[in-house]
Amino acid sequence: MTDETTKTGPDATAADLTQDVADTVETTAESQEPDPVELLKAENSDLRDRYLRLAADMDNLRRRTEREIKDAKSYSVAGFARDMLAVSDNLRRTLDAIPAETRDDAGLKTLIEGVEMTERSMLSALERHGVRQIEPVGQKFDPNFHQAMFEVPNPEVPNNTVVQVVQAGFVIGERVLRPAMVGVAKGGPKVAEISEPGANSPFDEKDA
Repeated sequence: MTDETTKTGPDATAADLTQDVADTVETTAESQEPDPVELLKAENSDLRDRYLRLAADMDNLRRRTEREIKDAKSYSVAGFARDMLAVSDNLRRTLDAIPAETRDDAGLKTLIEGVEMTERSMLSALERHGVRQIEPVGQKFDPNFHQAMFEVPNPEVPNNTVVQVVQAGFVIGERVLRPAMVGVAKGGPKVAEISEPGANSPFDEKDA
């Protein structure tokens, strides 16, 4: 009976040593083959990461789309509203141009009331579409909402306080549709040190 066990030591032949080396190489190769279970785990982890990234991208896209649709609805009337403000301005100018002494005239009084009603109706319609009038009198000058036209000497009012409106300003949603043209107080007590926009006089840069 032939002994198939590989011989080692001084009695080993060249064939025995060659077989031994071949068996060792085969065993090493088998031990280096990747584990199928580990491969599946790695692939599953990679797919999960891709899914999470895709889900996050889709969520961001959904939110961005919703925001753009909302903005489109909110600001789609901006151009039309801006044109209507010109009509409102003309109505206001008409009312302001009527001398005080003639306002008691019966016929003229009816006309004035009709113009005032038209103005109120227009402003109310604009407000229903998100256009609101800025009420700046008594507020601190803010270049984001106000446009300073002149200064009014007034030592009793804090410096840079809006004291007069030349032309009404309006916002649509959170955006300025038209800044209010205003006159600001000068010479009054300074507000406590603030670093907010408009803390300095809006005319400082112009006068420099």
